[in-house]
Amino acid sequence: MDCTISRLNQLITNAEVYLNATHRQKLAAKPKPTQWSKKEILGHLIDSARYNLRRFTEIHMKPNTYQIVDYEQDNLVLINDYQHAEPKDLTMLWVSLNKQIIHVIKQQTEKTLQTQAKLPNQKITNFIFLINDYLEHTEHHVKQIVET
Repeated sequence: MDCTISRLNQLITNAEVYLNATHRQKLAAKPKPTQWSKKEILGHLIDSARYNLRRFTEIHMKPNTYQIVDYEQDNLVLINDYQHAEPKDLTMLWVSLNKQIIHVIKQQTEKTLQTQAKLPNQKITNFIFLINDYLEHTEHHVKQIVET
């Protein structure tokens, strides 16, 4: 898990530096009317962090295999109106959520990392898969923000 934690910390740092140094107009620009702006991608990452923090804590409170529930990402981005939010507020929220996720991950043992979860497609997996999946998802979207 040390490598995962290190990678997540690096993503947070890189994204935070970029977001704080980038003009708000660039963050709000939409490549196409139907595509998310960088602020909306960050908002999506906030929603992902919120849902995954909940998953990462609830997985230990359920007596049976934890059922992963999908969330409506497009609707959440619209309802939360990330496009019109302050970039610094979004950045602080995303960083804070991820620091808490890292704190939760650091508390895990080999045993707890094997806790089972059932994906929306009914495939059985484990907590370590969920953590790695979250990292890959975050990495993908951070690249969209900082590299385009």
